[in-house]
Amino acid sequence: MEQQIKFLWRLTVTNSILEHEIPKGSRLYFGKTARAKREIEQNISSVLFNEGFEEIVTPNFSFSGHQSIEDDTKLITISDESNNQVALRADSTLDVVRIITKRLGRTTNHKKWFYAQPVFAYPANEYYQIGAEWIGHDNISDVINLTTKTLGAINVNASLQISNINLLTLAAQELNMDMSMFRDGEVAQLFNLNIEWLTALLYVKNVEDLKKCKALVPSSMESEVQSLIDVASKVDYDKVIVSPLYYSSMRYYDGICFTVVEGNFTLAKGGAYSADDIKSLGFALYTDNLLKVLGV
Repeated sequence: MEQQIKFLWRLTVTNSILEHEIPKGSRLYFGKTARAKREIEQNISSVLFNEGFEEIVTPNFSFSGHQSIEDDTKLITISDESNNQVALRADSTLDVVRIITKRLGRTTNHKKWFYAQPVFAYPANEYYQIGAEWIGHDNISDVINLTTKTLGAINVNASLQISNINLLTLAAQELNMDMSMFRDGEVAQLFNLNIEWLTALLYVKNVEDLKKCKALVPSSMESEVQSLIDVASKVDYDKVIVSPLYYSSMRYYDGICFTVVEGNFTLAKGGAYSADDIKSLGFALYTDNLLKVLGV
């Protein structure tokens, strides 16, 4: 009886503590921070509306087979009443494209869409994003310039890193090595291979560096190097870093991709991808990190 009373007491105390706590990884915004978050969303939305984008809000849940993230163990999944596995939204990009092309295709021909909504990761993490998808468009320079324009609207001038996932794939094939070497950032081991063209690519910082590399890389990589040169040359921004062998964690990017960083914070990611055989472009801004670099 005494043990039972102690157990019930501990349970009551635990419930009392958890009553005013939130799970680790969850987001709570109030007062000044909530207002700043809303202003960021409004300022960026205004830019996107002016550029001809329409807003979409997708369901928080989708069938887990439609999610596309690097690590499936990060999905928060449950079973519906028909025993189908559904997951909390882990990424908005393919959800937007799938819904527009498969579900709304007969009711709209619009190709430019944006969203401001959270994504979720196991066990209880949530991340707010503002993103845009340009369905059927293939000029990645347009989307990169649009990304920097949205950042300018909230007075953020961070470093823009541009890469080409196809160069990474071709380099791994030429070296007969697994992509994990690039994914895990084993740069020292790559330098130790002492291969002229590889070392040159690892040292690239700008378009001029990359132009010098074109004569050194294997013939299989020349066209992708030129593609990266062409795109980077059309970007109207003063803090561009060209990183031809940077690994993107978004598994659906299949060409030029880019990342915006400030210190240790990733502020945006974007790139070219194919969904249902439709070439498209998109980017996502990470609202939580934007608030941090803005000092809110």
